[in-house]
Amino acid sequence: MDSLSLTDRRRWRFIPIWQRNFLVWKKLAIPSLVGNIAEPLITLVAFGFGVGSFIGQVGGVPYIAFLASGAVCMSVMMAASFEALYSAFSRMHVQKTWDAIRVTPTSLDDVLLGELTWAASKSLLSGLAILAVIVVLGISHAWTLLLVPPLLVLTGLVFSAIGLIVNARARGYDFFTYYFTLVLTPMTFLSGVYFPLTALPVPLQWLAQVLPLHAAVELVRPLFFGRVDPLAGLHLAVLLGELLLAWWLARTLTQRRFRA
Repeated sequence: MDSLSLTDRRRWRFIPIWQRNFLVWKKLAIPSLVGNIAEPLITLVAFGFGVGSFIGQVGGVPYIAFLASGAVCMSVMMAASFEALYSAFSRMHVQKTWDAIRVTPTSLDDVLLGELTWAASKSLLSGLAILAVIVVLGISHAWTLLLVPPLLVLTGLVFSAIGLIVNARARGYDFFTYYFTLVLTPMTFLSGVYFPLTALPVPLQWLAQVLPLHAAVELVRPLFFGRVDPLAGLHLAVLLGELLLAWWLARTLTQRRFRA
């Protein structure tokens, strides 16, 4: 019985890491949230109401609603990435917080899992904030919006894990600029956030099928109109598969870095 309880306790050692990050974040919660939701919200208002007034509808739905569903996913992607990159790197490399935690019985895997779940939690807050604005503006009141938060959690976990991979390879903050410029920005335009994928050349449409942001958008967008994507199972499989692969890579590369 004692050995079982000890095993159970070890499984939850990541929670104090999550709590520690939450308590630090809580001191600057409002500026942090504003920073995370500002760009997606500006994009939603500027493009949704501005460009949307000229476009009208896309695929039989109002452009503002089309864009809003993509903006929610983009907000989660950006918030998770910032936390898993800049904040996690500060704790790992600059402040040496990870080293201090590892003096205790907490393992590196526990620290990494705490960072993963915290980054996903913070990205969920950003996504929910954008979703609340969308509801207040009357862009969508579909009951299926209740299914969106669990999908945002999964999306946040995927991008948090990918961010931790990049974090494990970084030697300075400047390294993250390449990731945002060469990976996240192109992914945003290739994932159907701003326009339907049918507007892209066929090879790029094929590429989009394996992008996590595209899978998230395809899952979330129909829910804004009271529907469920018939290929929802496939998109969920893509996100789950990429989460498992990214988590394995993040663990492997982080452990290698600390052994070096």
